[in-house]
Amino acid sequence: MAKKAATPDKRDRLLLLDGHSLAYRAFFALPVENFSTTDGQPTNAVYGFTSMLINVLRDEEPTHIAVAFDRSEPTFRHEQYVEYKAGRQKTPDEFRSQVSLIFEVLDALRVPRMSVAGFEADDIIATLSVQAVNAGMRTLIVTGDRDAFQLVNDDVTVLYPIRGVSELSRMDPAAVETKYGVPPERYRELAALVGESSDNLPGVPGVGPKTAAKWLTKYGDLGTLVDRVDEIKGKAGESLREHLSGVLRNHQINKLDTEVGLELTPPQLSMGQWDRDEIHTLFDSLQFRVLRERLYATLSTAEPEADEGFDVQLDALEPGALATWLDANSADRLGVAVTGTWGRGTGEITALALASAKGPAVHLDPAELIEADERALAAYLADPDRPKAIHDAKGPTLALAARGITLTGLTSDTALAAYLALPGQRTFDLADLALRYLHRELRSETEDNGQLTLDGSGEEEAAEALAVRARAVTELADVLDKDLDKRGATRLLREVELPLTAVLADMERAGIAVDNDHLANLSASLGGQVKEQEQEAHNAVGHEFNLGSPKQVQQVLFDELNLPKTKRTKTGYTTDSEALTNLLEKDPHPVLEHILRWREVAKLKSIVDSLIPMADDAGRIHTTFNQLIAATGRLSSTDPNLQNIPIRTAEGRQIREAFVVSPDYESLLTADYSQIELRIMAHLSEDEALLEAFNSGADFHTITASRVFGLPPEQIDSELRARIKAMNYGLAYGLSAYGLSQQLRIAPDEARGLMEEYFEQFGGVRDYLRHIVDKARKDGYTETILGRRRYLPDLNSDNRQRREMAERMALNAPIQGSAADIIKVASLNVDRALRSAKLTSRMLLQVHDELVFEVAPGELETLKTLVTTEMATAYDLRAPLSISIGTGQTWQDAAH
Repeated sequence: MAKKAATPDKRDRLLLLDGHSLAYRAFFALPVENFSTTDGQPTNAVYGFTSMLINVLRDEEPTHIAVAFDRSEPTFRHEQYVEYKAGRQKTPDEFRSQVSLIFEVLDALRVPRMSVAGFEADDIIATLSVQAVNAGMRTLIVTGDRDAFQLVNDDVTVLYPIRGVSELSRMDPAAVETKYGVPPERYRELAALVGESSDNLPGVPGVGPKTAAKWLTKYGDLGTLVDRVDEIKGKAGESLREHLSGVLRNHQINKLDTEVGLELTPPQLSMGQWDRDEIHTLFDSLQFRVLRERLYATLSTAEPEADEGFDVQLDALEPGALATWLDANSADRLGVAVTGTWGRGTGEITALALASAKGPAVHLDPAELIEADERALAAYLADPDRPKAIHDAKGPTLALAARGITLTGLTSDTALAAYLALPGQRTFDLADLALRYLHRELRSETEDNGQLTLDGSGEEEAAEALAVRARAVTELADVLDKDLDKRGATRLLREVELPLTAVLADMERAGIAVDNDHLANLSASLGGQVKEQEQEAHNAVGHEFNLGSPKQVQQVLFDELNLPKTKRTKTGYTTDSEALTNLLEKDPHPVLEHILRWREVAKLKSIVDSLIPMADDAGRIHTTFNQLIAATGRLSSTDPNLQNIPIRTAEGRQIREAFVVSPDYESLLTADYSQIELRIMAHLSEDEALLEAFNSGADFHTITASRVFGLPPEQIDSELRARIKAMNYGLAYGLSAYGLSQQLRIAPDEARGLMEEYFEQFGGVRDYLRHIVDKARKDGYTETILGRRRYLPDLNSDNRQRREMAERMALNAPIQGSAADIIKVASLNVDRALRSAKLTSRMLLQVHDELVFEVAPGELETLKTLVTTEMATAYDLRAPLSISIGTGQTWQDAAH
């Protein structure tokens, strides 16, 4: 980033940005393959542009701002010179789809954007900069177009990108003259002589910036140079005289128009305050979590300062007085705030605060509590009839459990409540939610410290800061309760998500045993395969190369072997697995097989190697389950990500063999739902033919294929069954005809025809899919069978790519979300039944639609019956839930 000017200037500062120029630079600075949403929308240009904008706003602190954009219509320059900008490469589709997203970012940030038919962004910037100088303002221009250098003067500075859009060079009059040898007012004349290839304006052959600057310095200006052109000697002089008409044309076209008619003048372009909810919604959809945090952390203009903080009356209790304090505040739901560390199935509390909505609060150090106070605290926290609210309960639940304390009676978890209200958001920070919902900052408003923002640097400040968090939780819980009531999500929070937190904490605490010797042997075996595939790839091309280097793989495939080109990227031709798989079908060169196999085994080895150090001293791995991540309601897991372990390959199944039953238990038991998404689709669509296929008891995919292809079930071969299986699941996942064609490796028209044949037999599915999108477009959201909403504002977007993605989400969310609801309810039912039956067997994992148990000796048959019953009755579907059970000494052996 450009270094800020050293001399302070009290005048208003106007920041002008060339939108297309900067967005295009950002597009090529950041690899498109590394920046896209999980739904496939490229975001590298909008990310780079937004990141640059945040940096410039932070560093330059403008008082006024505007972003100018080119338009698609020809400009007056095209009328003067028909070849103007001719020969430019076609704008990549991935870039074009992001321009409207940049518009949305600017609109959300309340940054004015301007464009005028017949003029370029440069002309708008030139007009505004001249007007700003006349109005007594300083101007900063951020652009990648050097034509702007002609505008530079003592009041106008250009910030010119020298590396992507992350590093800007400050071009004031001295900097322009140092770099080009002429002052800014002569730059247009120098450019006329040298030419500009990006604008298709050829210069004088053989004349570079140094020669042009020397001429202009000697003769004073271009007019004098033209008048005395015969005095210039040598080949350069001959070339100049020969191309003089082109120089004069360039000089005319390079002139920036400073009198464009604009609706707004510089004083009207003041920085506006943006809407926090709008930024959240947009950045959630773009999945800009880090960028959003940087926006709020670095820009004071991102949100007006909150009017106030929180009043807390931090009571100092004598030893033994906690029970009395709790009784005195028994009428209120208390907010609970905890500090400490947790994860890997355990935790440790360093401090705890309780606060009521009326103000009284208490801060407790568990290490210093006397026995009576510790008993009082444990009894209060474990009392289901004493209502409590907390933020992100699972970690504190683990930490409290490590001290032998149970946390029950929760009527709100403000993180979970916010997740249900705002399912597209990626983070649920308490301070952010307090600003968003309460318009308050996490600071104390007590008379003793005024409006001191607590940083926890001292013991008293740390105590009051934690008390403020507890107080904020109580107030936030009240507001979120009302919000969830309006959204119809109160029952989902109270009956599913809140109780599930305790179940997940129990599973994390239990962990699952692993055989580290098996993992070590598997790592060695996979390592051998990695080296073998690497050597085979080298042999296939006759020399060594780095299989992990996209550049070297490109060179081998496309330069040396002249294989058909894949999709073009900035760094060459893509070598991702999908592209190489498609290429292998066209040209089955052995090196492609070895590269793809090398990647596969290298990835598996990295998974195995990551698991080895995760086992604790007891030989158990404790994953962390995440309730707040997936917008559909699905759980995810981290450290390790157990959902990432592949089960379709032999090696992937070998990884599951490393998860074993512990010595005190008899076996592992796995139970999962069979075809739950398809059963939900049949339930929601009420398609009689689909319901009949399920209720027939025969193989579902064979029966549906029989109807689609008009053949008896016995004549449905594996290929026909596979096609309809892909269709069945694809529709549940919002698959398009193109997506189906890619999956089945058939032509899009053939896939479209297959879908039409399918819908002829299952018209209820077609009608349901149409209805769900239309309804979501009208309502703005979809709902699951338990009322979990997913908000889809892009259903009405002008951006076709975003709109189509939102339509796929609308098709997918009710089915996937309902499956998530059902497995959560099943987990709760099974957990309650295990406790009621007083079984020693325990639930260890939930992965996708599967539950994994450790079976105590003598309890296998009882557990099978219990699990099957509770899972089957989790929800009453028209196509009844079906459960598959398996047992074995390893997770893989228990597969079914």
